[in-house]
Amino acid sequence: MRVIGLTGGIGSGKSLAAQYFAELGAFVVDADQLAREAIERGSKGFDEVVSIFGDSILSNGEINRKVLAELVFKEPSLKSKLEGIIHPFVKKKFESAVSSLKDNEVLVYEIPLLVETKSQDRFDLVITVESDYETRVERLRSRGMTRSEIDARIASQATAQEREDVADFLIENIGSEDELLRQVENIWDSIIETL
Repeated sequence: MRVIGLTGGIGSGKSLAAQYFAELGAFVVDADQLAREAIERGSKGFDEVVSIFGDSILSNGEINRKVLAELVFKEPSLKSKLEGIIHPFVKKKFESAVSSLKDNEVLVYEIPLLVETKSQDRFDLVITVESDYETRVERLRSRGMTRSEIDARIASQATAQEREDVADFLIENIGSEDELLRQVENIWDSIIETL
C-alpha cells in the first residue's frame, strides 16, 4: 500500500488533481472535508467552537465558515484554539483511513497545510500541485473571494518553493484540465509500478 500526501497552495488545483487520482483508483481523503466534519452541527467540536467564538459565528444554526475564517486570520491565538479542536479529530480520521487500507491500495490525502504542519514524514510520497499566482487569483475570485482575502490566504501558506522542497513529484497546473490529467496519470503509473 502507499499513503500519499497531496498538497499545493490555495487555488492551485489540488482538488481537481485529487479527483483525477480517485478516478484512477486511489482512495482519496480530503483534510479540509474532515475539518468541516470536526465542527459540524451536533458534534462536540461544534459546541467547543461556539463556546470560544460565540453566537456571532452562527448563521441559521450552522457555523458560518467565512466569518470564522476572518476571525481566525485576524487573531493568531484564536487560530491555535480552533486548531486544537479540529486537528485531533482530523488526525484520528486519517489514521483510521490508513489502518483500513489493504496491501495494494493507494490512499491520497489532500492536505493543503502539509508543509505548515510539518506532516511530510507521515507519507510514503508527497505530491505538490503548483500554479502561477495570477491563475490562482483568478480561480479564487471565481469562488467569490476578494483580492485582500486571497492575498491574506496565500501569505499565510508555505511558499511554492517550500512545498517543492519536500515533494517527490511536482504537478505544474498551468495549462488545460487535460494537461493536468496527463500529469496525474503519469504519476499514478509510477506509483502503481512500485506497488
